[in-house]
Amino acid sequence: MRKIKRSSKPTYAFVLGTRPEIVKLSPLIRLFERLGRRFILIHTGQHYSYEMDKLFFKELCLPLPHHHLSLPSKVLGRQGEHTGRMMGALETVFMKESPDIVFVQGDTNSVLAASVVAAKLPTVRLAHVEAGLRSYDRLMPEEVNRILSDHVSDYLFAPTEGARKILRGEGIPDEKIFVTGNTIVDAVKQNLAIAKKRRATPRGPLSVRKPFFLLTLHRQENVDYFERFSAILQGLALVAREFKYPILFPMHPRTRRRLEEFNLRLPDGVRTLVPIGFLDFLRLEAETKLVLTDSGGVQEEACILGVPCVTFRTTTERPETLTIGSNVLAGYEPKKILRCAQKMFGRKATWKNPFGDGRAGERILNIVEKKARG
Repeated sequence: MRKIKRSSKPTYAFVLGTRPEIVKLSPLIRLFERLGRRFILIHTGQHYSYEMDKLFFKELCLPLPHHHLSLPSKVLGRQGEHTGRMMGALETVFMKESPDIVFVQGDTNSVLAASVVAAKLPTVRLAHVEAGLRSYDRLMPEEVNRILSDHVSDYLFAPTEGARKILRGEGIPDEKIFVTGNTIVDAVKQNLAIAKKRRATPRGPLSVRKPFFLLTLHRQENVDYFERFSAILQGLALVAREFKYPILFPMHPRTRRRLEEFNLRLPDGVRTLVPIGFLDFLRLEAETKLVLTDSGGVQEEACILGVPCVTFRTTTERPETLTIGSNVLAGYEPKKILRCAQKMFGRKATWKNPFGDGRAGERILNIVEKKARG
């Protein structure tokens, strides 16, 4: 059994490195700050750029990280090297700061690195937010990351009963699993309120008045392979011709690089946007007629906002969106992408949000503090 250090006032650490992690941990960070809890923020720099890093903290009214490791994946390249470098840097920080509980969220290389390091330090407990998600596709690097993190965590905060069932089925003890709802609901509610108070810049994407579709496309298994990337672009061309609506596309740096390397062109009707922050993106999500994506987090956000979604994947770790009808898996075949867009366009948001009531952060804090006292 791991030896656990007890403290009357525990120190918490949040490890993050990507936009979705910042967004989904933002409700917890705000709550801990408001209640005066002792915490440190550690940013791995996994997706380092001004738009995807400092801008998010500023926009979301979050404190800047206490530690920035500056280990971007695009520089280090290979995943093994990247994860290993993060592990070494995180171990140094954990040894210096001595956190009682380390929070990670999701399924990135930052999550994997922090999970392995925390699990090997006898005085540190590991809390995995959004535990129990499975796509059952081991070709996705994220699938391996979340499985390993779940199996070394001390606290597993499952967003749904379905996620709890998955964790139980993998042999994880009941006393480690807590169904809290998903912090993305807290984040969407809090951050949309902030977004609506902001005014878009004259050149900004929110100057668009006519109906539009919103596109995100960045996953390694989609844009790193010419045939699949090309097929998705062909599908988008069919969608643009069918509906005659502009498709707004805040393009991820990975996607832009691959587009140039493969000498591919975006279809007519797809309009790229200058880099935008999360608040502007959230407003676009709330106002679009249809979301086209390969992102897991965007599937959730669209569902919560009542916007129909078409996903360029054949599996999803958010099966609840399929069950309630807010989302459909289009795969990568051009004509199927068009058929799915036709099916989802105009669908009324009669579904009930399956991800919770927006109080996941409160439940998570209550659980860890109750356990610390016990």
